[in-house]
Amino acid sequence: MIDHRRLGRELELCVSDPLAGAGLPIWLPAGAAARHAVEEYVRELERRAGYRHVYSPPLGRRELFELSGHLGHFADDMFPPMRLSADDEFVLRPALCPHHALVFRARGRSYRELPLRVAEIGGMYRAERSGVLGGLSRVRAISLNDAHNFCALEQVGDEVREILRLIREAHAALGIRPAGFRLSLRGPGERYVGDDAQWARAEELLRDALDGADHVEGPGEAAFYGPKIDIQVVDPAGRESTISTIQLDFDKPERFDLSYTDADGRRKRPVMVHRSLVGSMERLFAYLIEEHAGAFPAWYAPVQLVLLPVDDGQADAAFELARRAEAAGLRVEVERAGSLGARIRDAARRRVPYAGVVGPREAAAGAVSLRLRDGRALDPRPAADALALIARVVATRSPTLLPES
Repeated sequence: MIDHRRLGRELELCVSDPLAGAGLPIWLPAGAAARHAVEEYVRELERRAGYRHVYSPPLGRRELFELSGHLGHFADDMFPPMRLSADDEFVLRPALCPHHALVFRARGRSYRELPLRVAEIGGMYRAERSGVLGGLSRVRAISLNDAHNFCALEQVGDEVREILRLIREAHAALGIRPAGFRLSLRGPGERYVGDDAQWARAEELLRDALDGADHVEGPGEAAFYGPKIDIQVVDPAGRESTISTIQLDFDKPERFDLSYTDADGRRKRPVMVHRSLVGSMERLFAYLIEEHAGAFPAWYAPVQLVLLPVDDGQADAAFELARRAEAAGLRVEVERAGSLGARIRDAARRRVPYAGVVGPREAAAGAVSLRLRDGRALDPRPAADALALIARVVATRSPTLLPES
């Protein structure tokens, strides 16, 4: 069975060290390169969809999380407060929404600004028990692709439908195969905030936005502040988990006294839509490593091209080609140690999409012979053509290693 923890070590993507602490993985250069490519893609996708990106600190004063309700409803999953003085305590945040509420209320807002979409890939922290931690899939330090969309009630349906469209686009580019939708609803008990009418309206809006798509309803699985749509995936072991989510929240705008001025000049309360297109970087990559068996699509592969001079006589030509590849925006390495066969096998073991062999004839002609990680070999071609081929596959975020005709 494919296990992202084993593959992560073998491919040098990430490592856990007892000295750093359980549930606190360290991203190695290869894993960081893949993650950076995905983060860049997600930010650009959001930017084109009208999101405004922010940075906010990973901790805040105790009063912030008392106001948000997290200390009242989520304290068992939070790290203990850090006391600097008798009246100054700070808490590592378990969620980004309190800070994004502060972004909204940084100044007065008009109905003309809505929907206001505030996005961030930000850190948050959960005091998970040691027994539930596992590789990247369950961690204590979380980098969440998060956003909070502030909108008028009548805009919620269209906003959720647009978020679902963005989720489908991101999943297709990353090679995520959703297993289905889960509509998490309120259940019996008193752990929820807000009144019955708000909850009924929120659940109705989410059902309508699914537009009849098959889904499973989960009474009692909602967040304490509102119902949600979860997009599920299944790992190779058959375990189901959430990769993306959309949550409606009538509570935070009330708690933070958020308002906007409507067309009639009156103050109105916005609805807060929590959403994540791809979830946390940690859980996302736990899934992607296993789904692709470490062979990521070329656009976010840690190394996209490794150049292999047959002997030292072609080293200069290989390094010159590497400089041209870097200038074209590709992630490239030159490998010279060991036999050519061993280096080709090592490139395949590392799941590098393209290995470029540079022998005496290729060096003399300014050419390169490409070998694909699936074993296919292409005829020698001019270096410029080879780089253009790879760049086209990367730019189009193709799931295949050759451009689609």
